[in-house]
Amino acid sequence: MTDLVVVTGDLAAGPQPTQVLDRLLELGDRVVLVRGNADRDLVTAARGGQLPEGTPAVDLWAAGRLTDAHVDLLDGLRHPVTVALEGVGDVLFCHGTPRDDDEVVLVDTRPAQWARVLAEVPDTVRVVCCGHTHMPFARLVDRRWVVNSGSIGMPYGSSGAPWTLLDAYGVHLRTTAIDPDRVARSVVEQSEFPDVAQWVEDYVLSAPSDLDALRAFAHRDGRVETWDRP
Repeated sequence: MTDLVVVTGDLAAGPQPTQVLDRLLELGDRVVLVRGNADRDLVTAARGGQLPEGTPAVDLWAAGRLTDAHVDLLDGLRHPVTVALEGVGDVLFCHGTPRDDDEVVLVDTRPAQWARVLAEVPDTVRVVCCGHTHMPFARLVDRRWVVNSGSIGMPYGSSGAPWTLLDAYGVHLRTTAIDPDRVARSVVEQSEFPDVAQWVEDYVLSAPSDLDALRAFAHRDGRVETWDRP
């Protein structure tokens, strides 16, 4: 059993918002929750604020399902969060990047952009764990590990449920095998989201590949050229 579970944001923007939050809260002190951009959006929507045009319908629906306690929980989340892990040292957990929960970085983001993104991260932090793009990767950036564990609820490119183990032996990208059909049936049965069948088709039964996601996100990481051109 792991000593600590850290979830790097976007906790409830899906067809089972309250179930996910309640399950995470059951872990008590064993879990650290980091704020994601979707968590901010859910709080805004739940409190009657306006969200940008194009906000996914499932996010708007999820916001309406949250209790006041859930909204207060999301509103109180921090970003970023640094945790001292035995045998590992200081690890910074964020959603997009350490400086912005909505900023995009990718496995092939250019060194100059990484330098800007990590400029304010203390030298004592040798591992940075992020999320946001839902694609697992681990790479070195000027002797510092940057890790994205991927996404459990909306995985891109992974054939199972991706996660990352950090211990004294290093960074380990892991995947837990799932039965997509069984997961899809369970979500449909337990969710009241009107378009849940289409949601599970898009994100459980036929999730986007990592290359699809790279093409979609590449223009947001500061590069000039498109993803599929030299």
